[in-house]
Amino acid sequence: MNKQELENRLIDFAAAIIILANKFEKNYAGNHLAGQIIRSGTSPALNYGEAQSTESTKDFIHKMGICLKELRETFVCLKIIEKANLVSDLKSLLSAKEEANELISIFVSSIKTAKANLK
Repeated sequence: MNKQELENRLIDFAAAIIILANKFEKNYAGNHLAGQIIRSGTSPALNYGEAQSTESTKDFIHKMGICLKELRETFVCLKIIEKANLVSDLKSLLSAKEEANELISIFVSSIKTAKANLK
């Protein structure tokens, strides 16, 4: 997968998270977690864009690490949403969980490779 394909995948993920969050129960928990997941679920795409223009490998690793942290936060948030039954669209929820998990794997691998190249 090249840089543009990964960026597009992150953008698609961010859009899917926004669409899913708009389907949450309209109550305190639903509103709170909708805001939280929109922040964490859109952050990886934005930070990946920044990672593409870093001036050093260390900075690249740092930005990629931020993306990874946000993806992990989103994944946990999706699990909470599922357990709390805050959305009835389980197909979209499970799809988002699967994509978050796959993106986490991609970022873990990319960071490992960048760290190996640093040495």
